[in-house]
Amino acid sequence: MSADPAADRAIDPAGSRADGRALDRATHRAASAAAGPAAGSSLADADADADADVGAPSPGPVLDIRDLSVVYRTPAGDVRAVDHVNLALGAGEVVGLAGESGSGKSTLAYGACRLLRPPALVTNGSVIYRGRRVSRPADILKMRTDELRRLRWREIAIVFQSAMNALNPVLNVRDQLLDAIHAHLKMPRDEARERAASLLDLVGIPRSRLRSYPHELSGGMRQRVMIAMALAAEPEIIIMDEPTTALDVVVQRDILAQIVELKDRLGFSILFITHDLSLLLELADRIAVMYAGQFVEIATSDEIHREAAHPYTKGLLNSFPSLRGARRELVGIPGSPPDLGNPPPGCPFVPRCGYARPECRDVDMRLLPVATSRDPDHVTACPFVLPDTPAPAVPSVASGSPPGKLGT
Repeated sequence: MSADPAADRAIDPAGSRADGRALDRATHRAASAAAGPAAGSSLADADADADADVGAPSPGPVLDIRDLSVVYRTPAGDVRAVDHVNLALGAGEVVGLAGESGSGKSTLAYGACRLLRPPALVTNGSVIYRGRRVSRPADILKMRTDELRRLRWREIAIVFQSAMNALNPVLNVRDQLLDAIHAHLKMPRDEARERAASLLDLVGIPRSRLRSYPHELSGGMRQRVMIAMALAAEPEIIIMDEPTTALDVVVQRDILAQIVELKDRLGFSILFITHDLSLLLELADRIAVMYAGQFVEIATSDEIHREAAHPYTKGLLNSFPSLRGARRELVGIPGSPPDLGNPPPGCPFVPRCGYARPECRDVDMRLLPVATSRDPDHVTACPFVLPDTPAPAVPSVASGSPPGKLGT
């Protein structure tokens, strides 16, 4: 997106010819330290901090989203796609965003990086970035255009939805990787070519595919190329927006295993967006469940799996089959998400919720600790339902019963 002063030599070509392990965590951190501070006003302190250990992590989360709101301006009024959301991403952590299509997951991520175009508008909040190459925390929402260019891809990279659409159909793989490398790293042409090849080694694609065009690759290989491209400038954070959509379960599992291996090897953080909660239960350290532009529950993967508190989270868990234990009927969530241009009062899930009561219309959607949880960081927006609350009688999707309207 823009040239950014970086390490003159971010990878050892000799080591990369073996199996891509030249991009291991030690090399990654050494190159990060050589690159110096990156984004925001902290760039002005680069010379002053030249002798400091910029590879040392800053205190606090690497990305801290506070009270973020995003609307889409329409003639009929604002559509509140993201409504006063708080989320923190720790160094080396995998945080999953789960929810139905249209719940605001991608809008939240793109809004935090200021990638949204009109009619989208960020109306409130702050997004504080604390990377190893930054001398002090920087608010992404207050950065100038040139500062944003230095931040994007060098510090925060994105694996977009649908790799076939994200890749340029008229450029081969090598040219697209080189484009990302030259935009953000200063290195000789030959070294950049070797680095592009090493990136393919890293994601398990033969180097012979450097000359291939996107249409000549399988869906899984295209997705791996997108992951390699995201790693090109050694970012601190990678946002993965539905990276396994439209892939079969075998390829999906291989890519997820590779993502975990790369994260452990290189030490970056991941914000993983998906509608598939079952996938996040295996991949994520923490899961934030989103509905109608707001978080309804945040907890560790284990807590979400075994002690889900919010009715929407329970509904998502009941909508996919279990591989172990007693057989059970699948139960879907009836109805559709609300109109965010005219949201209902109180909890937006009320029209679809089997646990709903009149008091739900007055809920302010604050996230509060789950009373019965051992984890104080397990929070929910529902003050009435606990993990052990008996499930209400709901129509069965498997039996073909009509969904009907739940709640009061």
